Amino acid sequence: MNIATVGFSYMRARPLATLLNVLLLALGVGTIVLLLLTTHQLEERMQRDARGIDLAVGAKGSPMQIILSAIYHIDVPTGNISWKEAQEISRHRMVKKAIPLALGDSYRGYRIVGTTPDYVAHYGAKIAAGRMWQAPMEAVLGAEVAARTGFGVGAEFHGVHGLGDSGGHAHEDHPYRVVGVLERSGSVLDRLVLTSYQSVWVVHAEHHDIKDVTNIEQQLGDDEKEFTALLLQYSSPLAVAILPRYINNNTGMQAASPAYETARLFSLIGVGVDVLRAFALVLILSAGLSVFIALYNALNERRYDLAVMRTLGASPRRLLLLLLFEGLLLAAAGAALGLVLGHAMAEVLGHVLKAAQQIEITGFAWVMEELWVVALALATGILAALLPAWRAYRTDIAGTLARG
Repeated sequence: MNIATVGFSYMRARPLATLLNVLLLALGVGTIVLLLLTTHQLEERMQRDARGIDLAVGAKGSPMQIILSAIYHIDVPTGNISWKEAQEISRHRMVKKAIPLALGDSYRGYRIVGTTPDYVAHYGAKIAAGRMWQAPMEAVLGAEVAARTGFGVGAEFHGVHGLGDSGGHAHEDHPYRVVGVLERSGSVLDRLVLTSYQSVWVVHAEHHDIKDVTNIEQQLGDDEKEFTALLLQYSSPLAVAILPRYINNNTGMQAASPAYETARLFSLIGVGVDVLRAFALVLILSAGLSVFIALYNALNERRYDLAVMRTLGASPRRLLLLLLFEGLLLAAAGAALGLVLGHAMAEVLGHVLKAAQQIEITGFAWVMEELWVVALALATGILAALLPAWRAYRTDIAGTLARG
């Protein structure tokens, strides 16, 4: 007796029950796989974007908001900070490197970030075409921005006031000219339009009644110059305990630790993830119960067939293996379909996030924890088949044949 052939035959004889069991298990496995892929890639991407940044400094307000706006560019800033105070902090003995950011405008939903070339160097990004900006109103596009807009070196565009895609006031008097395009780096730079911070001052010079924007830095007074945030690197481990407190207590700025705020963010997200994971486990357990009921009922229907197999030479051990094989086969089919479903949902979610110009996620990735999910599904199938398999093993040949 070929166990595989007989097992497949019995499953084909009950297509609806087989399909229901496989789908239940696949939904549970797929949900857990989607959560694993999403959380793993989000955490990896956020850690990559925050790597090497010890402190983000912005206007007084929510530290979480400062991190989300200054590092990940997925929230609005808490306000602007004084150029003079930013300069003083940049020269502090506990600061190794300071990267200024000036925000406020966007183009087609992509943020225009006024900064210095140190920002590009920090992420190790390379120029794919053209060069870095060298003067105000010259712009370098991230790889995703260039791909979605179709702009290359020499293109011109006008920034729009605001950081969303809501179509704010366009700064038509001050066009940007693209002088470079970055290679894809897998960092936040891919989603940004980069320029000098002086460019942002030029665009908003009208707020200070400045008509001639030549040498804008000299024309603005110290009290009129503003940044949105500073990204700092510590010069010594001692700065962790001293510098944030100094900034918060002695300046009009707010210091935010990326490591702390990111951990807090994931702890908040983790509550929702745990709920979804528990729901997925319930689906898997429900699938296991369904497999058990299906195999148990099938055993009652097939008691005569199993007794006949025994009289034809099938050993009790082979009948036990037959039922275990059916449970394992259902679980394997559900696990395989669940893996495909989970990766497909992750890819669809990635396209949705990409269209919304948020952090990218792909379904073409693999995390080692998926092996544990598959093992859980297979174990569920085997456990569900144990009792029916044991009853098949204990089949009373004479009594069953006598009853017909």
